Amino acid sequence: MIQTFDRNDRRILDFPAVHPCEGISPATLLESLIKLSNTITSNYQSKSFPTQRKNARETIRQISILSIFFEEIKERISEISDSIALCLSELHITFQKIRFLLEDCTCEGAKALILMKSHSVSTHFQTLTRVIATTLDILLPLNSIGISPEITELVQMLSTQARRPGLMGTDPRDEAALRGVILVLNQFENRFEPDPFTTRRILAHLGIRTWSECRKETRFLGERIRAESDEREVPLLRGLLGFLSYCRGVLFDDCDFNDHDSDGRSDRGFEAISFLSFEDFRCPISLELMTDPVTVSTGQTYDRVSIQKWLKQGSLLCPKTGEKLETADLIPNTNLRKLIQQFCTEYGVSLAKSRKKNRDLSSTILPGSRANAEAIKFLSEYLVLSLGYGTDHQKNKAAYEIRLLAKSNIFNRACLIESGSVPPLLEMCNNPMLQENAVSALLKLSKQPSGQTSILENSGLNPIIEVLKNGVSQESRQTAAAVIFYLSSVHKYRRVIGEHDGIFPSLLEVVKNGTACGKKNSVVAIFALLFHHKNRTRAIEAGAVSILLNLLEASPDKPELQTDALAVLSALADSVDGSVEIVRASSSDLSLILRCLQNVETRAGKEYSVSILHSLCLNCGDDVLDVLSKEASLMSVLYSLLTEGTSHAGRKARSLIKILQKFCETRLSSMIGEVGREQRFVNVR
Repeated sequence: MIQTFDRNDRRILDFPAVHPCEGISPATLLESLIKLSNTITSNYQSKSFPTQRKNARETIRQISILSIFFEEIKERISEISDSIALCLSELHITFQKIRFLLEDCTCEGAKALILMKSHSVSTHFQTLTRVIATTLDILLPLNSIGISPEITELVQMLSTQARRPGLMGTDPRDEAALRGVILVLNQFENRFEPDPFTTRRILAHLGIRTWSECRKETRFLGERIRAESDEREVPLLRGLLGFLSYCRGVLFDDCDFNDHDSDGRSDRGFEAISFLSFEDFRCPISLELMTDPVTVSTGQTYDRVSIQKWLKQGSLLCPKTGEKLETADLIPNTNLRKLIQQFCTEYGVSLAKSRKKNRDLSSTILPGSRANAEAIKFLSEYLVLSLGYGTDHQKNKAAYEIRLLAKSNIFNRACLIESGSVPPLLEMCNNPMLQENAVSALLKLSKQPSGQTSILENSGLNPIIEVLKNGVSQESRQTAAAVIFYLSSVHKYRRVIGEHDGIFPSLLEVVKNGTACGKKNSVVAIFALLFHHKNRTRAIEAGAVSILLNLLEASPDKPELQTDALAVLSALADSVDGSVEIVRASSSDLSLILRCLQNVETRAGKEYSVSILHSLCLNCGDDVLDVLSKEASLMSVLYSLLTEGTSHAGRKARSLIKILQKFCETRLSSMIGEVGREQRFVNVR
């Protein structure tokens, strides 16, 4: 039996050929070899090779000739000796490697990378064809199995040609294009903007003629960088990514605004956030889930491995704030670690897998290469000029480019913010034709502390809230809500945002009538604002309680949205006014909250439900306690939370049980006292 190999996760120029099984019959081996050779010729004979054209065509020609030879042997299968079978097995392995090599040379998005590895690729072609020649030498002469003289002569000629010096080598045109890329990268490193004629000539050689084709190259390189385990490869990959990102943004006038990412979702800004989300637990350096969070002297938290690498490089500045670290001590953040573990349990995230996927800091907060750094700076400056002085089409394209760049890593965001991209993007929010891309670009930049500062310092709150109120599309409004959330994550901005006229009515309008994503973004934005206590009164006055209760009623099949709504209600219920409003809006029977406690799918949702009931009991007293004491199933749910719920839910459940027990005991004592008084009255009569 011939084993197969899944090539989905294979690295470029890695050839994991599988040896034919030991003891395989010559007939099966030959049948597989014929099938493999036919697959190679049929799949790649008509394909376009951006580079390595001569080597690829010659290799395919050799395999097509050998397939004729294999068909001839097939008719004399009974006469095949063990030595011939061994040679066929070696050819099978070689053909697998050739197939991998041809696949890499035609891989979508890998054109530039294959060009940069031209010498290595040519060597692979040369090595594999020589293996074929050596194997054919062992097979010859073929008189023992009666192969026709014509076929024998053909195979002999092929063996001789495969050994000919210069048959395989780097194409002069590839060599010239390679030198051109190296020249451009050196120019970037020395802070010289490359000649457009040179860059266009390189792209033409590679067959990159449109924005979409260039986007495929940058996406492929980004994926390679995230998956790359060899640190020596990162500078080359980063340099190429910077070069092609520059080309995509500067050289191509058109743009595919409906471009799809590799996971099949269009990058249209439909970003759903959660007050308890994966984003909140990402290390600011590696951008991956923190497995061992530690806090530095500036109060910022990082994953231990990432901050240790940062400090080992000699930097004594806080990566996120830029402040000087007073000490290199790392304090374990145990509370955050427990929250992360709770989140992983809640949403089925594997910490073990996250550890394996952690990216090195050089691929996130740092540019990875000098060429990439300068290319991104040139591109950022160009895009900001387009935002300020271009036509509407140029402005829209520049905003979309910023979305793509800011989505990828922290360094790109920092360059774009430093280049002054925020003010023109805020101005573009007022233009209905440009609004969607502008606000989506601002969303990406608002994840960076310097981006949040730039938005607020440039009076950006007004245009963002205007989009939230009157955006041209549901998508624009939901993206504006997400921007509000990220701005509200900064303590000093919560008061300013909360005091803005119409912020809560606008968010609540999206909760009522927006998309599912918009509802979620608005709910978590409200939640973030509630950390400033005066905003709780504003939210209650805007009608948040009744709207959130209606959302709970209408979203039984959306557990994450329910959980977020319950979190906001839990925060509002901490105040007496909030508790009173919840009781009033619930028609005093609290049936909706009780149903959520029993039926919500998430552990966090149950925690917030019991927290709401606990606050209602404390703030509203006997009226609520009387309702809850009559709920027959409540006690069993509360007792289950003691063992199956989160630690916080367990504490709230335990306290609520005691409150209910005390209320029932007090009421029972009162009833017994009343009965006693009635009996004494009867005796007196």
